[in-house]
Amino acid sequence: MTFQEKIKGVGGDASYETRARVLREQLEAKIPASLRLPPAILEYPPLDVTRIPETCGLLMPAELAITELDATAVCQKIAAGELTAVEAVTAFGKRAAIAHQLTACLMDFFLDEGIKQAQRLDEYFKKEGKAIGPLHGLPISVKSHYAVKGTIGSSGFLANMETSMEDSDMTSILRSLGAVFYVKTNQPQTLMHLESQSSYGRVLNPHNTNLTPGGSSGGESALVAMKGSCMGLGTDGGGSIRVPSAHCGIYGIRPSSNTTPTGGLLWYQPGSDGIMGSTGPMCRSARDMQLFLEAVLGANPSYLDPNALPVPLRVPDLTQKKLRVGIMMHDGVVMPHPPTVRALQLAKAKLEASSEVDVVDYTPYDHDRGYSIIRELYLEDGGATIRRLLKEGGEDMLPLTEWVISPPYVKDHDAAQIWELRARRDTYRREYSDHWWSQNVDVVLCPPYQGTASRHDTSKYWGYTAIWNLLDYPGAVFPTGLVADPSIDVYQEPVNPMSAADEYNISLYEAVAYKGAPVSLQTISRRFNDGLVLAAQNVIERIIKS
Repeated sequence: MTFQEKIKGVGGDASYETRARVLREQLEAKIPASLRLPPAILEYPPLDVTRIPETCGLLMPAELAITELDATAVCQKIAAGELTAVEAVTAFGKRAAIAHQLTACLMDFFLDEGIKQAQRLDEYFKKEGKAIGPLHGLPISVKSHYAVKGTIGSSGFLANMETSMEDSDMTSILRSLGAVFYVKTNQPQTLMHLESQSSYGRVLNPHNTNLTPGGSSGGESALVAMKGSCMGLGTDGGGSIRVPSAHCGIYGIRPSSNTTPTGGLLWYQPGSDGIMGSTGPMCRSARDMQLFLEAVLGANPSYLDPNALPVPLRVPDLTQKKLRVGIMMHDGVVMPHPPTVRALQLAKAKLEASSEVDVVDYTPYDHDRGYSIIRELYLEDGGATIRRLLKEGGEDMLPLTEWVISPPYVKDHDAAQIWELRARRDTYRREYSDHWWSQNVDVVLCPPYQGTASRHDTSKYWGYTAIWNLLDYPGAVFPTGLVADPSIDVYQEPVNPMSAADEYNISLYEAVAYKGAPVSLQTISRRFNDGLVLAAQNVIERIIKS
């Protein structure tokens, strides 16, 4: 398959194809000629494209140095007068333009507007001698799902593509804190895939372009992994921050729902609240997750978004208490692929050898039942809205969309059936809460997915993340530092599937196909224990990497 075939977008009828082509051409026209990669690179790029921005010669050494920084360091340097907001957004914007050509990660590019924003911030800093807020001058990339005034956005269909007239609540708050916006990132049809293919193209995983960067925030994960952003905005209703972060070897947290603002998101099922999505960061370091949440929650989002809960972030001091970590090797439904099993075994051995934590085996509670409940909750209209929007836009239905809306999980409901479904949800939540307490753990360490990044169009099990969405338990994903290695990540003996989903997952595994894919893990705790998740993740990651 050629590179151009890999990044091909969603097709449709003649009217759709015309409109989609215009949108792609408008985006491409915004990429400056001075940042265009040579045709030779784009014709036959390597599978791992992460080094190309450093070696292509289009970025100056000072720009490369800036794009090596995490968000915390960028904010520190700007606040200290060692870096200007214009220098920061220019460097990340130029690298984003290069990243897009290799991964199809963008939907909109407005670096000129970002530079104007940054100039105003630099003028304020020069005049006042201080930062305007905790994120002064920080370039933040934004998933297309969020409204940013004057930019292209959608909720996953060509039919509802729009130029936003106002900011969403989250982007409004971030702007008030000093953040600078410069790109919008790609996302999948329907926003209901752990893959990211739209009319703008298919997003590729920078570590291995034969693999997906995940979804639905896959444009963000690819861009952050390519260092075209140090802080990205994602959303997560079933794993859409955590899975792409895991697939691309970056950090991401799904906060407890309604603690961070969601008002003004572009969405096609307004009022469907059987499961609430979360908004959160995708970034380059653990400390960046805390920087983001402290800044956003410190701005009192409940004053702006009436659905936001005024829950402060409390990060406990774990030097005063021994952390109890439950290790969940699998969920009882699908066994992870060998690279993830290797990472879990390493983590367990390192944690058991540490005096800082107590380690227990965590037993999952009926995850198959929980997953079936959340699958039904997602589309209570039986997928009718999705079918309508695809028809209105003349847009072809992708295979993963067909899978998402298919029975037995998805069916139309009348009011009484919706009540019954939500009663089953609430019963399961109570049973799970009781089970959690019986396990006597502070946090659970588990896979964020049933393997590393998957091959394109094969992500058909969300259980390792969606179960925690059903329970509304916050979770953070972090890279272990390991990558898939075909020489050791093989099945040592024949495996007996635990379920039909497991049989499918086993059939996908061919060790050489996943070479170089980052291996990540996930830390989970109970609802509103977001600060504990951050603190525990820091301890666990430090011990694993020691």
